[in-house]
Amino acid sequence: MDLPFDGAITEYFEKDAPNEIRNAIKRADKDDIIGSGFPYSERMNRKTYDKDLEALQVEMVKLQAWAKETGARIACVFEGRDAAGKGGTIKRFREYLNPRGARVVALGKPTETEAQQWYFQRYIEHLPSGGEIVFFDRSWYNRGVVETVFDFCTATEREHFFNQVPQFERMLVDEGIHLFKFWLNVDRAEQLRRFIDRERDPLKQWKLSWIDVEGLKKWDEYSAAIVETLERSHTEHAPWTVIRSDDKRRARLAALRRVLHAIDYDRKNEKAIGKLDPQISGGPDLWDE
Repeated sequence: MDLPFDGAITEYFEKDAPNEIRNAIKRADKDDIIGSGFPYSERMNRKTYDKDLEALQVEMVKLQAWAKETGARIACVFEGRDAAGKGGTIKRFREYLNPRGARVVALGKPTETEAQQWYFQRYIEHLPSGGEIVFFDRSWYNRGVVETVFDFCTATEREHFFNQVPQFERMLVDEGIHLFKFWLNVDRAEQLRRFIDRERDPLKQWKLSWIDVEGLKKWDEYSAAIVETLERSHTEHAPWTVIRSDDKRRARLAALRRVLHAIDYDRKNEKAIGKLDPQISGGPDLWDE
């Protein structure tokens, strides 16, 4: 089978990955959690997960109906390392929602025209209108992390971004938009295991990019950029919710609960939503490498 990028991910695993990362992947069974700092040793039981997920998705349908009736605007920003589970989490949010009022924004590389505009301009065009829920699969925080790690922006541009982002998000919140910022954090060994799975699965290979392959070599650079981003953009009006996503099931439930707990919509069922797990979901202090 032909592998994307000539099997560069497998080659990294076999030749360049730190020994402890390689050994952790080799020893692990399918359901094992291999992140050293994760509070659970195995992923969530499928039966429990399916039951909780269905209850939360019912609440999301209620939330959307309330948003449509009241004209509320909801924006959910999903950030995290590659393979942290952003797309899968968004999928569970939207699975039973009316697609006319719940859309995903996943912008590619800026066009030549966009590159000459105010940095936030192209994102503004995609903010929710009345009654809409918008999910940003990566966002303006590209400048804080990816663009920095790969030198796609200058130090001056990055500093300008950090000076403006709190004000930009303050304007969104003052405008009445319900803004949620999620940082999905995945362990290094788990990230590589997921990349290997994608590389070998023809149905998942499209998820891989050159940035993913090169990013494997830049773990420490990513870590430094993430720490600074969380520190400089975590504000009272637009806080970060950090979610440990080594277990995708627990991560998805945590993100759904965070949104549902925060908004008072009609016919809300607190019992069905359940409690947040502070070991899985919290502020920037929950982030670790």
